[in-house]
Amino acid sequence: MTDEDYMRKALAEAQQAAGEGEIPIGAVVTCRGRIIARTHNLTETLHDVTAHAEMQAITAAANTLGGKYLQDCTIYVTVEPCPMCAGALGWAQIARIVYGAKDEKRGYTSYAPKALHPKTEITSGVLEDDCRSLMQDFFKQKR
Repeated sequence: MTDEDYMRKALAEAQQAAGEGEIPIGAVVTCRGRIIARTHNLTETLHDVTAHAEMQAITAAANTLGGKYLQDCTIYVTVEPCPMCAGALGWAQIARIVYGAKDEKRGYTSYAPKALHPKTEITSGVLEDDCRSLMQDFFKQKR
């Protein structure tokens, strides 16, 4: 599967989040070509400001692997991680982050560009228009 294929799966998670009244951000974690976690934002459902899609994905992936480090894993997330999530992904030593839309207001690249593990590879802009549109449409409906 390609980055676009996995991002489509993350987008499906984001759409599920929107349907639940959550901010539509989805994440998928792969390890050696296999999906080991599929998650989305749960901040409203859990009444927990830390329940971002990436945080849920780290926990699910670590549980699947039986260890806290995600050195052989890639996370696909529809929106650029925030500084909190980037820090957690750094501590998890994730090998690669692939994200769709840039987050101009709260993205880690603006606030904490060194939060990630030094060996983590970044790919941005995968299905960017689709990821951005989902967020924009969600917030238009909220206003």
